[in-house]
Amino acid sequence: MKNLPPIIQVGDVLLSSEILTEKFCCDLSVCKGQCCVEGDAGAPVTLDEIAEIEDCLDAVWGDLSASAQSVIDKQGVAYTDQEGDLVTSIVRGKDCVFTYYGDIEWSMFNGQCSMITNCCLCALEKAYRAGKTRFCKPVSCALYPIRAKKIGENLIGLNYNRWDVCKAAIEKGKALNLPLYQFLKDPLIRRFGEAWYQELLDTVKELKAQGYL
Repeated sequence: MKNLPPIIQVGDVLLSSEILTEKFCCDLSVCKGQCCVEGDAGAPVTLDEIAEIEDCLDAVWGDLSASAQSVIDKQGVAYTDQEGDLVTSIVRGKDCVFTYYGDIEWSMFNGQCSMITNCCLCALEKAYRAGKTRFCKPVSCALYPIRAKKIGENLIGLNYNRWDVCKAAIEKGKALNLPLYQFLKDPLIRRFGEAWYQELLDTVKELKAQGYL
């Protein structure tokens, strides 16, 4: 097999080749949503998303901790981090203000379901799934472990962010032989559109035909 170039361009998006080659599938039964808790900054958000989140506050307020409510009252739903990026506000230097803990029935890829207890969940997504709001959650959350970064005026870079918290997801992805770009199909379509995702699939097909994948 030929050596795959480290960067693949699809439209105006530059992808790390790991997004095509690495296997991944979230396993909440093991991690219990720790990606919403661990780390030193909130989830990246856009100005439009901040406005959407502010519109959701009444619907999610009751699910937020008193500490999270206090943070939002003082600094709002987002702040600028050390790198100059807008991110969701956090509690005690780590927890996203929109996290809460509860039980969830998790659909497995083998068709079975498992009840996961005391899992870290998203109050924004809970309200959306209950039909209370039209906004689910920041696209950066849905795309994780892919991180997006604007490059110059016209390009966007996508990188695979490796994290110890996601070891179980890597193992499960390998067991299912599920590439990262397939696992994140819906978030990628949400961010870049159906036509772009089809172009990505066409690119993967061509790379396979040329012996790169």
